[in-house]
Amino acid sequence: MSWASVAMIALALAIIPARRGASARAAEILFADTTTENSVAAPDKPDPLAVAASLDLLGACLRAGLPVSAAITAMASTAPKPMADTLSRVADLLTLGADPDAAWSEAALDPDTEALARMARRSARSGSSLSSSMAELAERSRGDAEDLAAAAAERAGVLISGPLGLCFLPAFIALGIVPVVIGLATTVLGNGLL
Repeated sequence: MSWASVAMIALALAIIPARRGASARAAEILFADTTTENSVAAPDKPDPLAVAASLDLLGACLRAGLPVSAAITAMASTAPKPMADTLSRVADLLTLGADPDAAWSEAALDPDTEALARMARRSARSGSSLSSSMAELAERSRGDAEDLAAAAAERAGVLISGPLGLCFLPAFIALGIVPVVIGLATTVLGNGLL
């Protein structure tokens, strides 16, 4: 075996893992970006569809006749993590007999549960049904999810125009404009107009 073949094998072994690492990093960046974009605008914000499903569950539990604290406990077991923690504390306070305004005060400070806390406080004061309000909140959350999906689709359309422009613009110049300019220059210079 010659020294040249040994050097080529060593070079190939040195390059191949580096290439695999670069493609793995590219795939990681590509797929990590899409998962964060698809989940929600902010990584700590819960998925609007999961929130809507949790609110639907809460409404169903309340329509079935469960007390508010038991319905919230059932809903918190399936709710997204930040929302579930806040609602578990509310359910515990309501189970212990706390005033609804005091029990929902912490949830009113959390942007994820603010609307729910506002409706629950209003329901506790007026005696109206909280289950009908949950359907409204779930619908609003689904609307938010639809808006986020539409924004992501529009953003993807804008982001894809860059690479397409980089591919098609040189081809358009080389195949469309350059032949016209050459043809005009040949005609102008060939006829002695200049």
